[in-house]
Amino acid sequence: MNAPNRFELYVLEDGEKTVEVTEDTKIPNAATFKIVKQDHTLGNMLRAQVLSMPQVLFAGYKVPHPLHPYFLLKIQTDWHYHPASTGTDARIALIAMDDELGMHYQISFVKHTKGIPLVTYSSLTPGLHRLPRK
Repeated sequence: MNAPNRFELYVLEDGEKTVEVTEDTKIPNAATFKIVKQDHTLGNMLRAQVLSMPQVLFAGYKVPHPLHPYFLLKIQTDWHYHPASTGTDARIALIAMDDELGMHYQISFVKHTKGIPLVTYSSLTPGLHRLPRK
C-alpha cells in the first residue's frame, strides 16, 4: 500500500528538526516554515493566529502531498518585524490560548459535576471573545 506506517506520521527520526525556516529571496520580509510531523490542524491554527497580528501582510499554508506528514507556512510581515519572530509569537499565543481553554474546561467540568450553573467563556475572560456563546 502507499500509505506510510502510522508512527511515521508523528515520530521524529534521528536528527530530524521539527521546524525549518527558509528566508524568501524574492519577497521582502518573508519566510517559509516547513513544519514536519503535523497536518492541517496545526497549519490552519497557526495561519489564523499569524493573520490576527497587525504586522502580518500575508500568511498561508499548504500540505504539498497528503502522504507526506508536513506542511509549509509562508509569512510576510512589514519591515518592522521579522517573520521568524512573528511565527514564534504565534506559537506562544496558541499555547497560551490552549492553556486558558483547558483551565476553563476544568472549571466548567467541576461546576457541572457539582450542579453549579455555567456561564459563557466570554464572561469569564475578555480574551476569549472569539468563542461562540451558548
